[in-house]
Amino acid sequence: MAISSQKSHDIQVNVKGLGPYVIPAQSTAGDLVGLLQDRVSRQVAAVIVDNQLEDLSFILDKDCDIELVDTSSEIGARIYRRSIVFMLIKACRELFPHSELIVKHSLSNGLYCELLDQPLTDRDIEQIQKRMREYVVRDLPIIKRVVSREEARRIYARQCQLDKVSLLEFRNKDTVHIYELDSFYEYFYGYMLPRTSAMDSFRLLNYPPGMILQTPEAYKPDGIRPFADLPKLFNIYQEAKEWAMMLGTPHVAALNAIIRDGGLKELIMINEALHEKKIADIADQICSNPEIRLVTIAGPSSSGKTTFANRLMIQLRVNGRRPVSISLDNYFVDRDLTPRDESGDYDFEALEALQLELFNEHLSRLIAGEVVEIPRYDFLTGRSISRAERLQVPKGELIIIEGIHGLNDRLIFSVPSKQIFRIYISALTQLNIDYSNRIPTTDSRLIRRIVRDNRVRGYSALQTLRRWRSVRRGEERNIFPFQENADVMFNSSLVYELAILKPYIEPLLAEIGPDKREYVEATTLLKFLSYFRSAPDHFVPPNSILREFIGGSWFKD
Repeated sequence: MAISSQKSHDIQVNVKGLGPYVIPAQSTAGDLVGLLQDRVSRQVAAVIVDNQLEDLSFILDKDCDIELVDTSSEIGARIYRRSIVFMLIKACRELFPHSELIVKHSLSNGLYCELLDQPLTDRDIEQIQKRMREYVVRDLPIIKRVVSREEARRIYARQCQLDKVSLLEFRNKDTVHIYELDSFYEYFYGYMLPRTSAMDSFRLLNYPPGMILQTPEAYKPDGIRPFADLPKLFNIYQEAKEWAMMLGTPHVAALNAIIRDGGLKELIMINEALHEKKIADIADQICSNPEIRLVTIAGPSSSGKTTFANRLMIQLRVNGRRPVSISLDNYFVDRDLTPRDESGDYDFEALEALQLELFNEHLSRLIAGEVVEIPRYDFLTGRSISRAERLQVPKGELIIIEGIHGLNDRLIFSVPSKQIFRIYISALTQLNIDYSNRIPTTDSRLIRRIVRDNRVRGYSALQTLRRWRSVRRGEERNIFPFQENADVMFNSSLVYELAILKPYIEPLLAEIGPDKREYVEATTLLKFLSYFRSAPDHFVPPNSILREFIGGSWFKD
């Protein structure tokens, strides 16, 4: 749109990538998006106005800089899926009025949901999907309302959503943003699309006892990929569900009440005991098979791999074994031989960044009982120092290998598969904010990483947030495709951890000002954390995985 003489009741908005536009003051962001529809290839879900995330109902009343947030971005994809979840909840409420839908967790390229105490059939799924399609055709508005906290409590009590009623007890604000869809109200912790007609790309699949909701993903916004089943990962999520129920913490309100009522110490002791029992079971499983010589441990960033490996070593020692650990970091190729990523930066996470031939030769010789001279990689010079350490593994003993490629068959080609035991570890969040709002595992790991990076490396939250996108790309390429190769999975999440991490991370996120692009992510995390009651860390034992991030660990920081 060409800029003409600007009238007093007009404002100028500079749209990133599209240039300046003159529009009437008091236009909504949605009005602006409508003007730009011929120049936008993706569906716009929100806007960033002067580095502040806003929904499409936001009123534009002054000159500003605007960035369109479409569904090819992580934020946009989350808004799109969240809006469809609203339709799913309403459909289930109408079809199954005596049960409650629980939005549980991601699974592969979908979102797993289930009805409380009611398994779903193929016919149930068909009915739910048909009802949702009807909402799309009817083009219903999704209306954001601001109500008092007491009014919100009355609404959710009337709808029998007691999880939300309980959570509102811990809110320190007098007003609450709620959303209405055809006289049904929900409380979401993020923005929504304004109309149901904009939400026509979704698919429901029966996945007993619940269902899988599929929507377009950020890196594939124009369609829905076929569902890729991950039964081992689903089973570990089911274990997390059982743990949460055992601990009496199905959602944040329950956790907050335990902290308020003085039950934190007992909760921590039981949660940590569950971890220790699981690690001991894994050690017993390894020791029950005398053919196993290698144990590989892999998982995404901030899963607690280092602490887990140390605790597993202890449990193996309890079984009478004398394991030896090897660091893959010592097998990096010299820096000038390191492959580069699509941005031209060194890709240290690529499998080709390792001296695979030398690594496999050393493994074979160590298993045979020979003495091997292990190299040491100097990160300062970017070069490998050969023959830095002499190592010999006791006859028949285990070698522990920790690294992101531990589940990839290409890492170890010289050792028979029957001699390898593979472990996948991740922080698979077992806690919901409430039944409608899950806590993404990615957010929990990011919070862990920000706290640890600041403590150990001196990085600011801003620096960690800027690196996070690259970290996530590496995980999608090098870790997640191999999850199901694991012989066993370990969930390193602790139901109480976000209450402990909250006072550590809040001041770090508060340092990011509105002039930074990462301000959007920082404010989103701060809002999310506002629903948690803070808790002190003095009950957290020194061998806890959480100590890897907050400090005070028995193991090497």
